[in-house]
Amino acid sequence: MSENSVSIGYLVPTREAVMSGDFDAQRLLRLADRAEQLGYDSIWVGDSIVARARHEPLAMLAAIAARTERAELGTAVLLPVLRHPVVLAHHAATVDQISEGRLILGVGIATDTPTTHHEFESVGVPFARRVGRFNEHLDICRRLWAGEKVTHHSDFYDINEVQALPTPHREGGPPLWVAGSNEVTQRRAGRIYDGWMPIGQAEQFAPGLEVVQQAAAEAGRDASLLATASYLTVALNDDVEAANKTLDDYLAAYYPAPPAAMRAAQATYAGGAPGLVDWVSEFVEAGSQHIIIRCAGDHDQQIEQVIDCLESLR
Repeated sequence: MSENSVSIGYLVPTREAVMSGDFDAQRLLRLADRAEQLGYDSIWVGDSIVARARHEPLAMLAAIAARTERAELGTAVLLPVLRHPVVLAHHAATVDQISEGRLILGVGIATDTPTTHHEFESVGVPFARRVGRFNEHLDICRRLWAGEKVTHHSDFYDINEVQALPTPHREGGPPLWVAGSNEVTQRRAGRIYDGWMPIGQAEQFAPGLEVVQQAAAEAGRDASLLATASYLTVALNDDVEAANKTLDDYLAAYYPAPPAAMRAAQATYAGGAPGLVDWVSEFVEAGSQHIIIRCAGDHDQQIEQVIDCLESLR
């Protein structure tokens, strides 16, 4: 990707497949294949074990890695603390080797909801102090990816003389892009991690990016090296009324909250192609380098329509 270009990514509907009762992974893999063939720059999968059940993301990305050659592969987003750091580091390093360095880990701390509390409880991880656990967890992963023999003792983890091999294909391991739109998250992304990927509106992006860049500068880091991404949900249809119904139905099925509330909290679009280009352009102009598209509705149709619309932005 050149300095001034924008990459377009596609989110594979692993959650939607499970919601519909269709557990067939082959259709999802075919969608990933098609995304690369159509020219998407990256392919993404989400994560949740029981709260919003879906196919396991690193297993899915390993399969996609073996079938693709060019597209970057990412999690949008992974909840790292649901897995022990030695296990996660090992899994991620293997996927990075299979993909020959194409893996990106979008990571988050999880929202504070009853279903998320239950998810943490289900895998034996305390929900309390999850931010401290998150930072410590990923620090351990980075040390393991560097080939270090790790000894680490804290309130969260006890690790003695562990070396996880193989190390990743990419030196230092896959980049870590932090999800979240609040100032604490923005500063954390700038100080510690490799990128920032919020889910909010375009008008929130530029002010948030300023916080990220300021935090990076204060930490003595080169802010220009941090990746920026936007996670956008799209219902594409020239019939605006039909597009809005598709989007609202999708959000109502996906989240335990009214569609209007989710539209306010997340970046969503319902309408025709010209409007989509203008809308996505707002994120690009605000500083987003990577656009990740989650399609609401028929993926077989929209996967091609969306990339055709957005080709002019690249």
